[in-house]
Amino acid sequence: MSKTNESLMQRRMAAVPRGVGQIHPIFADKAANATVTDVEGREFIDFAGGIAVLNTGHLHPKVIAAVQEQLTKLTHTCFQVLAYEPYVELCEKVAARVPGDFAKKTLLVTTGSEAVENAVKIARAATGRAGVIAFTGGYHGRTMMTLGLTGKVVPYSAGMGLMPGGIFRAQYPCELHGVSTDDAIASIERIFKNDAEPRDIAAIIIEPVQGEGGFYVAPKDFMKRLRALCDQHGILLIADEVQTGAGRTGTFFAMEQMGVAADLTTFAKSIAGGFPVAGVCGKAEYMDAIAPGGLGGTYAGSPIACAAALAVMEVFEEEKLLERCKAVGERLVTGLKAIQAKHKSIGEVRALGAMIAMELCEDGDVHKPNAALTGQIVAKARDKGLILLSCGTYGNVLRVLVPLTAEDALLDKGLAIIAECFDELA
Repeated sequence: MSKTNESLMQRRMAAVPRGVGQIHPIFADKAANATVTDVEGREFIDFAGGIAVLNTGHLHPKVIAAVQEQLTKLTHTCFQVLAYEPYVELCEKVAARVPGDFAKKTLLVTTGSEAVENAVKIARAATGRAGVIAFTGGYHGRTMMTLGLTGKVVPYSAGMGLMPGGIFRAQYPCELHGVSTDDAIASIERIFKNDAEPRDIAAIIIEPVQGEGGFYVAPKDFMKRLRALCDQHGILLIADEVQTGAGRTGTFFAMEQMGVAADLTTFAKSIAGGFPVAGVCGKAEYMDAIAPGGLGGTYAGSPIACAAALAVMEVFEEEKLLERCKAVGERLVTGLKAIQAKHKSIGEVRALGAMIAMELCEDGDVHKPNAALTGQIVAKARDKGLILLSCGTYGNVLRVLVPLTAEDALLDKGLAIIAECFDELA
């Protein structure tokens, strides 16, 4: 009997806890570049990219070749037991890419949540302080500390009780929703007056472009003032580039466009083209604040994932993917704005590079989020062969994270499907 999505979903429901969400009731069988084929043989255009993990596309030949070669050498020793060169080389190459005119060191781990956890550990050790300031709408992971940093309770921490203390929430600047740079800075100053002295704050953590929060881009002026505020009080600035990093925004790291450098930068997702590696890169003096044995992990910086990540970096250079990112972003934004011109339900189209979002609202009022229509568009697009994702505090943002290697014809086909969905539903 041939496998079907329905039969596999039934097995999944019996075997996997309901807390593991699934956006599309589809089981993937194989993929190539920017398309995925399910177990029933149907092909889909992939505008999700594994949630920003496949900037170099599914199964990029150079990445696969690097992994295959590494498989003939070794798959695991645990770097803390027996080291291997790919780990060190990747640390060197990431440090060369991360913004900041200072000596840097890099720690490798396995997931984005781990990277953020370790960034906070490093900040606490380096400053001798414990508090952390995060932002409304921020998403930093699903571990206990990162859930505390994440600015959205449902579904991430609902029913789990209070998260770790010592975390304070400032406003993320968002002109569309009436939060100015002045408002956001004032909200930090209020924390200093009402909740915690600056000398008790180890770090301020921010996504230069919010991921789950809705793809809002931090204004450069805000980042400069945030940097100055951190310098004034001896607070470390952590840039969470788990989703923005590895070329998604048109520069390898989004902070390159913000005019300032963070003290610590987290990265993960697309850095290894679908293989699990993540890390923290920052000022050497801060990275060295923790004694030997205080950082690491059994699978941290796997040789396989390191080989993949090194290949990803070569692909970016050889295929000029940062330039391609800008072209992909411009093509998609132009197409989406043409759809917006016909539909009041699209309140805004925004992007940094190829990190693109459409915010849906009722009757053209951006203060009335339309989560229902967003869900309907995602489902209708799937029916038509396009995989989309939603996000946002109110679930009313459509996001596009298509591989940067997707051909123009495929991008146009995806845009045509989105247009059809709005014509039929909105």
